[in-house]
Amino acid sequence: MKTPHIPAAADLSLTVVCAALGDPIRMKIVQCLASSGEKNCSGFEVDHISKSTLSHHIKILREAGLIRPRFQGKEHFYSLRTEELNLRFPGLVDMLLTENERAKTVLSV
Repeated sequence: MKTPHIPAAADLSLTVVCAALGDPIRMKIVQCLASSGEKNCSGFEVDHISKSTLSHHIKILREAGLIRPRFQGKEHFYSLRTEELNLRFPGLVDMLLTENERAKTVLSV
């Protein structure tokens, strides 16, 4: 298996990170990881998208430097690069969690 490219924390670009977060599905994936930790592909709470579409979104998030893969046999697990993101962009992860909670509150009202 080819090792996927993951940019170093110092190489993360705010423009690329924001572009990756600009899609609602990718934002939901990141918020899910931020609030609950590592997940495999079947653990993401995204509505009715194909496996190939989910893989595409994960690839964009990985190449932007937002998530890190871990391979265990045939399983792929993903986690948010919280420490690296907080060092490079202080407050970003907190903002994502706050936005996630705000969205839940708006939807439940």
